[in-house]
Amino acid sequence: MIKTFSQKIGVLIAQLGTPDEPTPSALRRYLKEFLSDSRVVGQSGLLWWFLLNGIILPLRSRRSARLYKEIWTDEGSPLCAITRKQAESLQEALGDNFVVDFGMRYGNPSLGTSLRKLSEDGCESIILFPMYPQYSNGTSASAYEAVFKALLKLDFIPALTVLPPYYENDHYIKALSQSINEALEASDGKAERLILSYHGLPLKFIEAGDPYHDMCKATTAKLKPLLKLEQRKILHCYQSRFGRKKWLEPCTSQTLKALAKEGVKQVAVACPGFLADCLETLSEVAIEMKNDFLSKGGKSFNFIPCLNAQECWIQGMKELIIARTPHISLVSSPSHSDGRMSD
Repeated sequence: MIKTFSQKIGVLIAQLGTPDEPTPSALRRYLKEFLSDSRVVGQSGLLWWFLLNGIILPLRSRRSARLYKEIWTDEGSPLCAITRKQAESLQEALGDNFVVDFGMRYGNPSLGTSLRKLSEDGCESIILFPMYPQYSNGTSASAYEAVFKALLKLDFIPALTVLPPYYENDHYIKALSQSINEALEASDGKAERLILSYHGLPLKFIEAGDPYHDMCKATTAKLKPLLKLEQRKILHCYQSRFGRKKWLEPCTSQTLKALAKEGVKQVAVACPGFLADCLETLSEVAIEMKNDFLSKGGKSFNFIPCLNAQECWIQGMKELIIARTPHISLVSSPSHSDGRMSD
């Protein structure tokens, strides 16, 4: 049978990953895949294998399972549910000339599985949309590598366009500023400090040439003038430290403790590098850091949700894609029959 190809362009949204369920066994599978990626941990070999399988996974799997249970929803993992909603909304915004799907670097649905679906749908070209505005070897490059390897397993290899880092892109910055300003206004503008909290990274990666730190600072620099708060009250920090090695600073949790000690009572926290709420935002920030700040004397902690599937961000995603496909016209009344949103 001769395969027929359509003129449609596939869009593959690449997200980090999530476990299938909030259980120790599911977390062990997920974390083993995640922490076996040398781009993430920066090490491999027999010693790391023993540390990972003998110490880290048994301990961290149980703890992570408890944390995931606190944020799990009827739709499953928040990250997966939100990413699915982003894909559905983007499909509607782009119309019939595009087929939108999503995949996870670790866990399900995998990037390879979703890539194959797009190919089987007859897409001759695919745009890879990493949900990492700031490039890092452990996120962006790891996703690229997984997709490139999956492409080589296909009988027909579609043309691939990789969306470059968009840490300073006007559509991304506009969506961030709108979302944060609306949250600040909803709280009557009472925040004494606003923390922009990015995922942390070990310093050894930065010293090896990873541009992540510079891109995060560039995002903050472009975002701050657009926010309805004095710039001196806006702080740039990093979260999610793991292990004993030196990480990027200042640390979000330590900064919050210092602010409480200084007598600051009302803070807001936004996470510009995260495009969908997940364990790091819903648990680490919205629960752990909030409780810690309030226990140290703080009175108000305003967690600002990620962009998720907000209309401003869906439109931003659409514009980023259209900029890469100027020859394709949008369909005004889209149909979802060609989307890949079903489980």
